[in-house]
Amino acid sequence: MYLCPMHIGHEILIKIQERDQTIVGFAKQLGCSRVNVYKILDKRSLDTNTLMRISRILDFDFFQLYSEELKINNN
Repeated sequence: MYLCPMHIGHEILIKIQERDQTIVGFAKQLGCSRVNVYKILDKRSLDTNTLMRISRILDFDFFQLYSEELKINNN
């Protein structure tokens, strides 16, 4: 079984900070509470629908991170 060492919540937080967004502002865009955003940021993985929504909001392809991880681990 392959375990991905990447922590997607941490990657999302980095993008939020890079875009100078607040957690509250991001939560409004995502349509959830600030508490739920913090729960997302604590997760090592997310369902694809949520990750797609976050990718659109932050204008970043988070799926690309998984593809890069896959390439690294296949070599």
